Amino acid sequence: MGASGMEGAVVELAPGDDCESSTERGHVGGQPVVILLGWAGCQDRYLAKYSTIYSQKASLWGGGREVQPVDWSQESVDVIFLDSSTMGCAVIRYTAPWRMIFFSETCGIRSLQTPAKRLLELLFEYSIENRPVLFHVFSNGGVMLYRYIMEMLHSHKQFKELKVAGTIFDSAPGRRNLRGALRAFATILVSRNVLLKYFLLFAFAAAAAVLRILLYPLTRFIHKSHYDVLLEAPSRWPELYLYSQADAIIKASEVKSMADARQQLGVSVKAVDFTYSAHVSHMRAYPTYYSSLCTTFLSECLESSPQ
Repeated sequence: MGASGMEGAVVELAPGDDCESSTERGHVGGQPVVILLGWAGCQDRYLAKYSTIYSQKASLWGGGREVQPVDWSQESVDVIFLDSSTMGCAVIRYTAPWRMIFFSETCGIRSLQTPAKRLLELLFEYSIENRPVLFHVFSNGGVMLYRYIMEMLHSHKQFKELKVAGTIFDSAPGRRNLRGALRAFATILVSRNVLLKYFLLFAFAAAAAVLRILLYPLTRFIHKSHYDVLLEAPSRWPELYLYSQADAIIKASEVKSMADARQQLGVSVKAVDFTYSAHVSHMRAYPTYYSSLCTTFLSECLESSPQ
């Protein structure tokens, strides 16, 4: 993790979208930009599979990929130029470090603000800031990062003019479910030394129980949870919630409660219960249906968004 907090970000661009091309490529009405925010511990090779929803031909047939690492003073962003047979969506992929998700956020340290700001700045780096943006957010790890992105979209002058088409939530958001969080954290630590693994699990459980559950009526005035922030979020672009009754980490009832609350605020909300698929495994269980839901939602968002 470099000082910038952006090591591990990947940008997929269609031909002609490189930084040296004409800025006219970012004109309003261009192909959308999809920002994928991975779940805690997600490796890019897993997140990259979701890029195929938005740039399917290049990913499936392996045509024309060229990876060019860009050196930006202590950060590393891979740039992938896709061939002309793609759908044309630019895709940005990023997963926040698990240390930030499980410890910084639990302790009320806003470390995720840095990568959140940097992700939005990437839109300007590649002159695609005038295109509609779709966020595809996975689990609470992605939601914690999305929370700061959303706040900056409403508070930073540079980002207020960005055109968000909508947001897809996959297996999120969840509330104060310590058992589910421990399951997720244990999965990330599975290859660690046993003693270190149980020490980290105990440290996280203790911090979460005290700061985010027992003392939350007080600590919420200093640092609200991501769930409470989303409940009251001023954003009004459409939202799609993909969840499952079989999810052992994020309770389906909490996702449904969020969807209902957002709908009551006037947000256009769609919610799909996959019933049997596990946490962040809906696409693996139902690939065609999942892809269709995402692309249909994106199309509807683009049709309804103001030009």
